[in-house]
Amino acid sequence: MTNSTQQTENETSQTIAAVPMQHTLAKPVTVSGKGLLLGVHVDMTIAPAPAGDGIVFERTDIEPPVQIPALVANTTDRPRRTTLGADDVTVETVEHLLSALAGLGIDNALITLDGPEVPCGDGSAMPFLEPLMSVGLVEQDQTRTLLTVTEPICIQDGDAMIAAFPSHQPGMHVVYDLDYSDAASRIERQTHAWNSARGDYNTEVAPARTYSLQEEAEALQAQGMCTHLTPKEILVIGEDGPIDNEFRFGNEPVRHKILDIIGDLYLAGAPIQGRIVATRSGHALNRKLCNAIVEQNKVAKRASLTTNSAAMDVREIQRIMPHRYPMLLVDRVVEMDGVARAIGVKNVTINEPFFQGHYPGTPIMPGVLIVEAMAQLGGLLMSRKLEHTGKLAVLLSLDRVKLRHPVTPGDQLILEAVTVKAGVRTAALQCKAFVGSILAAEAQIRFMMVDAEQD
Repeated sequence: MTNSTQQTENETSQTIAAVPMQHTLAKPVTVSGKGLLLGVHVDMTIAPAPAGDGIVFERTDIEPPVQIPALVANTTDRPRRTTLGADDVTVETVEHLLSALAGLGIDNALITLDGPEVPCGDGSAMPFLEPLMSVGLVEQDQTRTLLTVTEPICIQDGDAMIAAFPSHQPGMHVVYDLDYSDAASRIERQTHAWNSARGDYNTEVAPARTYSLQEEAEALQAQGMCTHLTPKEILVIGEDGPIDNEFRFGNEPVRHKILDIIGDLYLAGAPIQGRIVATRSGHALNRKLCNAIVEQNKVAKRASLTTNSAAMDVREIQRIMPHRYPMLLVDRVVEMDGVARAIGVKNVTINEPFFQGHYPGTPIMPGVLIVEAMAQLGGLLMSRKLEHTGKLAVLLSLDRVKLRHPVTPGDQLILEAVTVKAGVRTAALQCKAFVGSILAAEAQIRFMMVDAEQD
């Protein structure tokens, strides 16, 4: 891909997943229309964003405007759609737009809209894909993150299932088995497979429209949803097939299910490398799988960091902190993202002096010391802030402390500190401690910055 804003449809249709660099769109585009369920007219602009920003939605009809990153952690349970939420502010039905962004390989975009729901168009990804393709993509100077499925994951709910498996094939491979059983006379059993590496998203997946059985559509309208739509505008399937409409593909329903999966899994915040297999899965199960893949990669990253890197060794830690044996509880800092986030390690051995009395015969690391270890990592993170040079982070308060899992000799504590707010005199951090993939403790910790020379 080049930086040219003029790209042919064929160029844009090629897979971006194989390209290691991030991309954004070349210039803003606007899509207007009514939302699928709520029927509110919305003007939406999709604009370029800096590398590393990801996909962010912004409600501009609220004062002040509210931004919601398109991440699975920010989703809110809604039937038959995917909804992002922050506090009491939501953006409804984001999956088709996210699918288009994923299909084109757009990593970073700011999406502003003056209403509660993404415009629907014809219920496919084409209303977004076509304007995005018209402006083309721009390569950015930051590499793409890739979330790799390393171990099988299976999410089930009754006869619905979605699973992820490791794959040596490049890209994300999706196989969907659509089986409506009692309604098979109207929607026959369909199976379809798609691989992002083929680069045919815009022709094989994007045109597939959302659909519903006639009785499902009538039930939604009885609830006050979709009242602005007729079967001519959206795919409604009756006893004799589509009502006042026709299929774009012989298996259009199963292709739309794959479209939804692509959009829902883009809530991972990065492309996924792996094989996805689903039957009867909907948005809720898709999001659960997305969350599981994100967590699996977090565990793998923490494990790799502890063996492969050292942002701050114990000698540097001792130059910053006054703590010494037996109260120095951070052995190494393995990642330091400016003043935003830090990951550290505490190796727990039977030689720790506190095990002599806590407890003889059943050694368990005291919870207060786990919290102290998290606080020390937080203090190290705060020490990186320029205006905190020459100062110490002194514990001011603890909130929402939860001890969730015992820590015993032989464990390796993976400590994480994330800055919530940092001023000149005080700072607030969200801290966690893990043993492997298990959350051992968490707390919200506030610090006060004092002069290092102060008695």
